[in-house]
Amino acid sequence: MRLPADALLFDSDETLVSSLHSVVRAWTRWAQSYGLTPADVARVEVHGRPAAAIVAELLPAEQVAQALVRLEEAEVADAAAGGVVPVPGAVELLASLPVDRWAVVTSANRRVAGARLGQAGIHPKFLVTVDDITHHKPHPEPFLLAAEQLGVDPARCVVVEDAPAGLAAGRAAGMATIALTTTHRAQELEADVTVADLTALSVQVMGDGRLEISVAG
Repeated sequence: MRLPADALLFDSDETLVSSLHSVVRAWTRWAQSYGLTPADVARVEVHGRPAAAIVAELLPAEQVAQALVRLEEAEVADAAAGGVVPVPGAVELLASLPVDRWAVVTSANRRVAGARLGQAGIHPKFLVTVDDITHHKPHPEPFLLAAEQLGVDPARCVVVEDAPAGLAAGRAAGMATIALTTTHRAQELEADVTVADLTALSVQVMGDGRLEISVAG
């Protein structure tokens, strides 16, 4: 299968970088410091959502601001300690793309996203984080902002995501979607294409500068 595009917009966690173990360690230490158990956290949907929304469901409102500061420190520290690696195929795929034809669009804040991506050796020229937007996924704003920064028509963008909220945001932005089954089963993901990881994708830059995405299998 082939998809034409002018740009690719990637989620970060479990799409470009494998950070799940790091996230679990950081959140577990953080939760324990507030008397919460892993089961308490597991009852809240976390994938593809900003930390502020998750923490607000777990703690009283007056504790949220300080709790977010402590959580950010825990997540950055664990990433810096080597807890994050690229998802298979990520480095090779990004190396095949012009730097102004892809962006990372994540529900993490800029400091946490930078720590995780940097640890994996990924340094996007364009990065949209929860700090840059008013409405988070599944709202289309994050992906529409990325398309604007890249200077491309949203209809010519392809979103690569692992979470239902991110895929919904991509569809709402009028973009084609590719789902990775790194955190959810295929039947839980609504997308134009579903693959296991980024080794299934390759990109050719055409003579007119546009991209052609090939999907293996």
